[in-house]
Amino acid sequence: MRPLAFVDLETTGATATHDRITEIGIVEVDADGSVREWQQLVNPGMRIPPFIEQLTGISNDMVAEAPPFEAVAAETMKRLEGRLFIAHNARFDYGFLKNEFKRLGITFRASVLCTVKLSRTLFPEHKRHNLDSLIERHDLQANARHRALADAQLIFQFWQKIRVDRSNEQIEAALKAQNAHPSLPPHLDVGIIDELPEGPGVYLFYGENNLPLYVGKAKDIRQRVLSHFAGDHSAAKEMELAQQVKRIDWIETAGEIGALLKESALVKALQPSHNRQLRKNDEACTWTLIDEGEGWLRPQLMALADIEAGLTSACYGLFKTTKEANKVLHALAESHNLCDVLLGLEKAKPGKPCFGHQLRRCKGACVGAEPYAKHTVRLISALVGLKLVAWPFAGPGLVREGDEIHLIEGWRYVGTARSDDELHALLDSPRPAFDRDIYKILTKYVGKLIPLSSTRPS
Repeated sequence: MRPLAFVDLETTGATATHDRITEIGIVEVDADGSVREWQQLVNPGMRIPPFIEQLTGISNDMVAEAPPFEAVAAETMKRLEGRLFIAHNARFDYGFLKNEFKRLGITFRASVLCTVKLSRTLFPEHKRHNLDSLIERHDLQANARHRALADAQLIFQFWQKIRVDRSNEQIEAALKAQNAHPSLPPHLDVGIIDELPEGPGVYLFYGENNLPLYVGKAKDIRQRVLSHFAGDHSAAKEMELAQQVKRIDWIETAGEIGALLKESALVKALQPSHNRQLRKNDEACTWTLIDEGEGWLRPQLMALADIEAGLTSACYGLFKTTKEANKVLHALAESHNLCDVLLGLEKAKPGKPCFGHQLRRCKGACVGAEPYAKHTVRLISALVGLKLVAWPFAGPGLVREGDEIHLIEGWRYVGTARSDDELHALLDSPRPAFDRDIYKILTKYVGKLIPLSSTRPS
């Protein structure tokens, strides 16, 4: 039997790149079956949030005199090296340890086995596979919950139980399925598979000379990245991309909104060769209405870069180019019997009918046969479906997502903060230009927006 390490960690939060470890629990099982246990409190170098204190029972006072990870890194490595790393939701624990070692300049790699995935494969008839469900289902003996060694012991007990409840053949098939590796591009180290996180964020593919090839977003970075290479023989574009990839990088986010915003910003900044969407939209434009008097409102095309913060004036439609905007307005003129001259789509001498009136499509506002006001009512009715959402606050707004705060002002994405200091720095930073893709992302989450003023004490 291969040497095993059943691992559980307690942490200050859920993000491996930001939060830190507060406790380590390891159950070592040697090839001859002998078992050793180790538990160590760790000073995270940051405050433990109250809800984490309540969940784990590990307080700031308890870790105040505990050693930092740096002081226990060698002992931790010794207990894990050469062993199969087994944990419940293993990418969480593995990701935290990799990041702690990385901060010390140490590369940590291990073969990883997730008991959540193992349970799903071996017991597909059950919907829930969290540790509490496993305790109840398999009658595991819990000395405590949400303490590192106690949870590591539970994982070991589950490992022993499946040997009784399932055959060796079933277990081996489940292990093989979990550890099956996709075909990777020839220039990538297979070890990257164990490094990719299983949470939301953005991933970047690089080619020669560190030039970005592609930027993508994902709810699960690891799954999405590997899917590119799993299908590289069935899609020509994926095959071409896979052959060019020399390096992969990623940025973890607290959730999907952060991933969408980061992807849009990075694509515009880096201009990756394989990204066709989310490119810079310098030509992007929208329709506004100009009052020409006597009830006549005329559409005027305005560049998005020139519109005021917050869309305080009515704007209609987000168009990539002037050609696209005019095409839409022509279609509205035909479907709502509007006048091409009054719309600015056709030049004509005063009092002369537009071409649409000659075809009996225009109702004659161009020649005085219809009041301007009636034409304007029909125009506004035609445009109403294209009306952009006005910014709902007098000042900046926030979207909270996990431990991240996205600062937004006038539908402009200013940046993401994880602390009050970072938020204050963003408030003092220059505002970016209006961006159609950012607008489309943010208006989908308008219900999550709160005004910045509501988060400050009065």
